[in-house]
Amino acid sequence: MVFAVQISDLSKRYGSLTAIDHLQLEIPSGEFLGLLGPNGAGKSTLINCIVGLAKPTTGEVKVFGHSVRSEPLKAKSFMGFSPQEVNVERFFNLRRTLEFQGGFYGLSKARAKDRAQEMLEQFGLVEKAKEQFFRLSGGMRKRLLIARAMMGYPKLLILDEPTAGVDVAQRHELWKYLSHLNRDGTTIILTTHYIDEAQALCERVGIINHGRILELGSPAKLIDQYCESKIRVTIEGPMDLSEFRDFPKLSINGNEITMPTHSLGPTTERLMARLTEIPGRRVLDLNLHRGNLEEVFLRVTGKTMAQEADEPSETTVAKL
Repeated sequence: MVFAVQISDLSKRYGSLTAIDHLQLEIPSGEFLGLLGPNGAGKSTLINCIVGLAKPTTGEVKVFGHSVRSEPLKAKSFMGFSPQEVNVERFFNLRRTLEFQGGFYGLSKARAKDRAQEMLEQFGLVEKAKEQFFRLSGGMRKRLLIARAMMGYPKLLILDEPTAGVDVAQRHELWKYLSHLNRDGTTIILTTHYIDEAQALCERVGIINHGRILELGSPAKLIDQYCESKIRVTIEGPMDLSEFRDFPKLSINGNEITMPTHSLGPTTERLMARLTEIPGRRVLDLNLHRGNLEEVFLRVTGKTMAQEADEPSETTVAKL
């Protein structure tokens, strides 16, 4: 298996503050990985160690087999990075910003110009190509940052809060583009405060707290592990609990059946099959409640995503 990123025994300390604590992580090539965690949990520090903006205290990061520490140019040649903080020359227009970035990846002037035009078209920024950066809306700034990260045809795209401040329609357009990139083989690492974003896009999600990855798995696997789903069925006529002895958690209230489960699909199939075996019992209504990553996040970290968004950022904590 080819790994886009291999992280071994990674630690990063700022004085007495441990931002990353002996973290281990492997990201296969072509994966879409989401990182969730409370502010100050280590997400941005981890990203900074991968892209070479922070020097690890211990451990090593490899990108497609090349050490970020000992082979930085080679490792960075595979990467595109859209940071959470804006780091664009505010007086450059959009076209110049993209062409300028192309130079960092060794593109000729002609190729950088062509690639910039491709990105402007892809992200719906052609009409703003001559606009200075500081005149853009927050959503357009985010789109430009992602477009800039794509200038070098990266095999690994790293996005730190890419849709913060972007309206709903633009978010969904970005989702389509990122999904398309991932299907074409680009490995993507995403940090986000939007649970629906991680659940919709990511093949695996890592939940980080106190500099460690506490859980790592597909959204479906984590939801099944931490959340109890519920099946509610309304039946024509009263039911007898004795008819459901092999459904130990099932309860009946009049003509309504309720059952919690950690395997919603298979349990629903079994229950509906049983109901069809009972003559004269027509199903009037079926309601399924499935857990979500918000519940998983709460159970693992003890915080909701809303609480996370209200807290000081990790960067601020590190500076303190």
